Amino acid sequence: MTDTALVLFSGGQDSTVCLAWALDRFKRVETVGFDYGQRHKVELECRHNIRATFTHNFPTWAERLGEDHMLNLGVLGEVSETALTREAEITFNADGLPNTFVPGRNLLFFTLASAIAHRRNLKHLVGGMCETDYSGYPDCRDDTLKALQVALNLGMDRRFVVETPLMWIDKAATWRMAHTLGGNDFVQLLIDETHSCYAGNRINKHNWGYGCADCPACDLRAEGWSRYVSA
Repeated sequence: MTDTALVLFSGGQDSTVCLAWALDRFKRVETVGFDYGQRHKVELECRHNIRATFTHNFPTWAERLGEDHMLNLGVLGEVSETALTREAEITFNADGLPNTFVPGRNLLFFTLASAIAHRRNLKHLVGGMCETDYSGYPDCRDDTLKALQVALNLGMDRRFVVETPLMWIDKAATWRMAHTLGGNDFVQLLIDETHSCYAGNRINKHNWGYGCADCPACDLRAEGWSRYVSA
């Protein structure tokens, strides 16, 4: 069990890098995705292509890549009113948080992931949360996830480890980590196959990947790429 992991895998850049990070470290790695009625639901379609590319192009990782799980969390769309679950302009709320924040999302994701991990006998729960280059979401903070790990271990009577390999690095460093893990082929996979754009744009392709080039997710990804290639 100690060499096993479950990766919260959305089909985005960060979670794909985290999947490669886990495959580089653990002998058996499974993935879980969540359909919560997100506007950029196209990311869920990208997951299949990414896993298939891992299987065909990265044989060492393919040997370790296990089962994929998909959960329907439409209830998140019902209880929240955000720009990720409604057709609304992306703005900032009065509290300073962007209206793309989905309250309780990561808390619920990890809770359900731990239930799967309990059943599948998996130890490490891996997520792409980051407190360096991010949109200010409180459920991405290191303190939040450390507290959640304690609660999960008490509630499940297990010793899960919540892993956040991107927590203290910026987006440029995430691109560099990708290159270290899988070289140019993996960086190209991130450009061609992953999806981060909140608008769900898979039409316009840029040197950093597909997206509207206007939403906060695209801004972070593009700025990180620019710093990465200019370093």
